[in-house]
Amino acid sequence: MTTMESLDPLIGPHTIDEWRDAPVREDGSQLELIWGYWHVLPPTTAPHQNASYRICRALDDAIDASGRTDLYAVQAVGVAVSTAIRYGLIPDVAIVSEPLTRPGDFPAKALELVVEIWSPGNKKRERETKMSGYAVAGVPYLWTVEIKQSWRLDIRGFTLEQGVYKQLVANKPTDTYLELPAPIPVKLELARLIPRS
Repeated sequence: MTTMESLDPLIGPHTIDEWRDAPVREDGSQLELIWGYWHVLPPTTAPHQNASYRICRALDDAIDASGRTDLYAVQAVGVAVSTAIRYGLIPDVAIVSEPLTRPGDFPAKALELVVEIWSPGNKKRERETKMSGYAVAGVPYLWTVEIKQSWRLDIRGFTLEQGVYKQLVANKPTDTYLELPAPIPVKLELARLIPRS
């Protein structure tokens, strides 16, 4: 029995094609597919959107500064992570290696970096499940961002090594800038991720 056959009873009834064909949700929530089951993401908050925009902008600037014309920074795009284990995710920010003119979602092989901005509602199991999905897909770089009480940031940068994410960097409360692992050099100004009052 193969590993995939042993997982068959655990995988839910929904497919990547169903995820692709799902209608846009009118309430602003998003639909992800994990192990063949629907996961509804509530509409993002203003601090979440601000951090996502600022990170995407910093990545876009870093891509331009590096002279790379084969990489693109994008926000909230669908990614068909795995058809076999029925994963369809929507990372908050990503660097992709395919032109933005492609229709629909991006294949996992186009992902160079994903950024997940965790919300208070993201349980530990959900976070681990998403990270393992990106690892299975072979995404080489992953960042996680959490905005905690009093606007304290928890940012971690990982690289994929032998199918497992290894944390390379995490910010300290006193950090002004943070250099994170990515396909191009990136230095985030942390104060820019917090909404101005």
